[in-house]
Parts: sequence; C-alpha cells; structure tokens
Amino acid sequence: MTDKLLLFRELNLGSMMLRVFLAMLMGGVIGFDRELKGRPAGFRTYMLVAMGAAATAILSQYLDLMLNTQWAEDYAIVGRRTDVVRLGARVISGIGFIGTGTIMVTARQEVKGLTTASCLWASACMGLAIGAGFYECVIVGFVLILLCVSVLPMLERVVVERARNMNIYVEMDSVERLEAVMRAMKDAGLTLYETEIDRDSPGNGRLKGVFSMRLGPKQHHTQVLARISTLDGILAVEEL
Repeated sequence: MTDKLLLFRELNLGSMMLRVFLAMLMGGVIGFDRELKGRPAGFRTYMLVAMGAAATAILSQYLDLMLNTQWAEDYAIVGRRTDVVRLGARVISGIGFIGTGTIMVTARQEVKGLTTASCLWASACMGLAIGAGFYECVIVGFVLILLCVSVLPMLERVVVERARNMNIYVEMDSVERLEAVMRAMKDAGLTLYETEIDRDSPGNGRLKGVFSMRLGPKQHHTQVLARISTLDGILAVEEL
C-alpha cells in the first residue's frame, strides 16, 4: 500500500490526472450538498475551487522540479530565488475574495453565508492537499468537511430547539404594536435581556425588532413564535 502511494506521489502524468480528478470529485460531492440547500456557492463552484487549488499545488511541485533540474543552469545565471510554495498561499488569500461574496447581512440583522465561505476555504485547502499528494490528509479532511455540512446541522437544530436562550425577529405594522409585543412576552414568563428596534423607511410606519430572551423551563421555541404571531399587526415572526 505504501509503495502504491509513493508512486502516486511522484510527479507523472497518471498522478497529476488522478489528483485533478480526485479534487473535482470531492469538491463536487461537497458542493452538491450545498446546492441541495440552495446556498450561493454550489456544485460547480466547489468543483472549480478544489480543482484550481489542486492544479496550483501541482504547478508548485512542477516548478520546483524544473528549477532544480532542466532549468537549474539558467536559474543559477539569473541569480533569482523564488519560493514556489507561496503559490498555495496565494490560493488561500484568493479564496477570501470569493468567500466574501457569499456573506451578507440581511435586513433582519442576520449574517448569512459564513458556512458557505468557510466551506469554500476548506475545499481549497483540501484541493491543495490533493495537489501535493497528501492523500491521508485528504481522506480525513473530506470526511470531516462532509460531517460539518451534512450531519452537524441536524444536531445543531436539536440543540437550538432545546436551548433556553432565543432570538426572534418581529416585524410590526406600526410603532403602537411594540407595547403589545413586550406585554405578551412578559405575560408568557419570558425574560427579555436585549432588544434592537429599527424603524422602516420614512413614511412607512412599519417597525422591525430583534428580541433576545430567555425561556422558562417548560417553554418551547414554537410556542413563543405562535403566541407572538397571533397578535394584531404582526407581519412577520422568525427565529434567528
């Protein structure tokens, strides 16, 4: 097994084709999960990011090989010293620009896209490991990335639903509704410890609020949302 891995770590045509294909496959699997969830970066984006990173790592190895063999004499005459390993660092910094485009702050003061940006960054790192022929790290990293984007969200939902702290977004048709919302929360035994109120555009009487509260021992998140949604003048209620 070790001898076979050594063969695939060599810089030859078969090894390079395997690395690029493996990066495309693993990036595509991760991207397919994000595509199903309707995220900004999906199937093709992850494939391209992983393949590009793998190709960059292969290029670094190729340049290092050529600079120390066929190009050695010319390289010595020129007298310049280049660290080809830095190409991988450029990939990581470049992914930052792509990841930034997936992050946004919604009108409800909620940050969206952080998981997508982080997943793109991790996929790029995985692609670099594939391009370098570090297959052991690739397998572990691939499994852990899939675990984070597929399995952990289900566990996270269970934990959030049972949490005593809760953040909700409420949209009201007028300022006068705010008092009724606050009274309903107090009557329900909720402990309100932070409130952010934002008035809509001038001429529009709507009011938006984000309320952070602590629930009682036998209260559920769905019960709180249902209680507030039944109040008059409530346009939208959503847990953040």
